[in-house]
Amino acid sequence: MFKLWSTILKDYRILLRDKVGLTLMFVMPIILAIVIASVQNSTFELVNENKVPVLLFNTDNGEPAKELETALSKVGMFNIRKVTDVQNEEDLKSRINTKDALLAIVIPGNYSDEVLKKANRIVGEALKNVAVQDTGTFNAAVTGTPVKLYYHPVLQQSFRKSIDGVLQSALQLIQSRHIVKNVYYAVNEENIPDSLENQIVNNTTPVAEIPVSRNDSRKIPNATQHNVPAWTIFAMFFVVISLGTSVVREKLNGSIIRLRTLPTHFGLAIVSKQITYIIVTMLQAAVIFSIGIWLFPKMGLPVLNLPDDKTALFLVTFICGWCAASFAICIGVFANTQEQANGFGAVSVVLLAAIGGLLVPSFVMPSSFQFIMRLSPLHWCLEAYYGLFLEGGKLKDIVMNLIPLLVITVLLQIIAFYGLKQKKLI
Repeated sequence: MFKLWSTILKDYRILLRDKVGLTLMFVMPIILAIVIASVQNSTFELVNENKVPVLLFNTDNGEPAKELETALSKVGMFNIRKVTDVQNEEDLKSRINTKDALLAIVIPGNYSDEVLKKANRIVGEALKNVAVQDTGTFNAAVTGTPVKLYYHPVLQQSFRKSIDGVLQSALQLIQSRHIVKNVYYAVNEENIPDSLENQIVNNTTPVAEIPVSRNDSRKIPNATQHNVPAWTIFAMFFVVISLGTSVVREKLNGSIIRLRTLPTHFGLAIVSKQITYIIVTMLQAAVIFSIGIWLFPKMGLPVLNLPDDKTALFLVTFICGWCAASFAICIGVFANTQEQANGFGAVSVVLLAAIGGLLVPSFVMPSSFQFIMRLSPLHWCLEAYYGLFLEGGKLKDIVMNLIPLLVITVLLQIIAFYGLKQKKLI
């Protein structure tokens, strides 16, 4: 026990001298967690809370065009800015090019006429077999001049589709309103009461959005819940920079040979390194989680809500740290220089994070990547954390994520042991 404690103390002192490694293991993940969570939270607020500024250029003075203006202003997604200081659409496009706004809606001058003509034509088709009045005047042709939506190229297609859907709903509402008015007037020869019109046009079935979780929590996951676990895993696996380099350094400076002359086993030194860096990964998780709990709210970001099952959280963090330490030792055993350990270790962690779902959500990956994704230990780490943080699960709910992670860890241990035997280091 004394030998193990002595080697742990030795690795601890070496770690404290590695200022660059400590910076990469603690400072970089904290900065990443803060920056990415802030950016993603701003995106969530843009879609869910903030209104998108939209320039509205209305060249029609008819009643349907005014109704469309009102309908768009009532949409919670838009902050309508009606422009009157432009002469034509070219001036409007120049406003978008200067990013005065990223969107502009142009209502054509014949919009109201076409809405009324289309309403008359539809009513005529619907009442052609009903002898209430002459429907011949309802068959006017509709040319269909479109309402134009100008957008800046920086807007992503998914966001444009959402905006287009909202605009189509507003256009359909105006068209349906005039169809209802004409049908009622054709049948009853009087204008439809406003209360009845609203009941017909606005009679929609409500939709209740309920997040599904294992503990029946109604908390909606936010940017903090998504990003803090992900970047904690990223930080854990970046111990490869410090631990991998430490293993290579001891191989190159002859420390391993001197250890072999002592009345102990080199495997003890490997075990001590694993214990030291597992403790480091636990500290990383504690620091990043604490920042999510205490610092994020002061920065205007959502607070991190820890899972109810703290035992499961501790166990997942321990296994993730063990896997990260095993991966780092495996890199250090097979690398011949510190540059190889640093370069290959850093690049491999980024690649494993990319295919594991940390950089791009796993559900958007193509089917051809599903098998490759399961080979990444970071994928199983992330699934285990998400099972606790997002789904509100307990230990029994994430066991199937921990088993593959343990299998990968054992394989890394076996590969590292094989490398040490091949290099005659043990």
